[in-house]
Amino acid sequence: MDCVREASKSVPSRRTIFGGVTRTGRPLVTITMMAICVAMYALDLAIPKDFIFQNFAYAPFYTETEPWRMVTSAFLHSTNLMHIAFNMYALWILGNALEPAFGRVRFLAVYLVSAFAGSVGVLLLSPIDTVVVGASGAVFGLFGALFVVQKKRGGDLRQILVLLAINAAIGFIVPNIAWQAHLGGLIAGALCTAAIAYAPTKNRNLVQWGGIAAMTVVLLALTAYKVSTFPAFTIVS
Repeated sequence: MDCVREASKSVPSRRTIFGGVTRTGRPLVTITMMAICVAMYALDLAIPKDFIFQNFAYAPFYTETEPWRMVTSAFLHSTNLMHIAFNMYALWILGNALEPAFGRVRFLAVYLVSAFAGSVGVLLLSPIDTVVVGASGAVFGLFGALFVVQKKRGGDLRQILVLLAINAAIGFIVPNIAWQAHLGGLIAGALCTAAIAYAPTKNRNLVQWGGIAAMTVVLLALTAYKVSTFPAFTIVS
């Protein structure tokens, strides 16, 4: 058995076109993200007094004291069934296309950075008391990722552009949809994927993860800058 283990270690792992480890079967990260969103949706309906919403939704005024909301809000949805249904459908389609190409770890990184960037978009472009929930920032990050992948591989970009245009228009036409989160996620997802897709073969991992890290640092810096501009509130007893 030891000989078999040693021999298996010496066999190089199969890699995806972008350097991730090739996996067979269903897209595990995509399914996990969907499962978390659905579980949180169910909990929000089951637990009274909007406990989930009140403790994990995001608004810019929470940024300094409860910054984790910038990510946890991406796993919540409004009680409108269409909200979560659309996001989960889009996540399933995009995840099935991108996760096998990126590998699980890179796909998860793009997803989470895009989710964070969606909240940063809201922080930068919305009133301080704007409350948001939903995976649409992360989903738009995957739209941006798919655009970059198609561009890199010389694929047809027209369908993606039409989808982006329709979804962008919905963000302006339908009330209570945070187009700011869509924009933030879209830009971050595209830039992270550019680092993944266009990294040279030499030092590929360094370039890919360095690009994702740089995007994260930029988002953190923008967050810190915006918070520093918030007005100081004086509590009068």
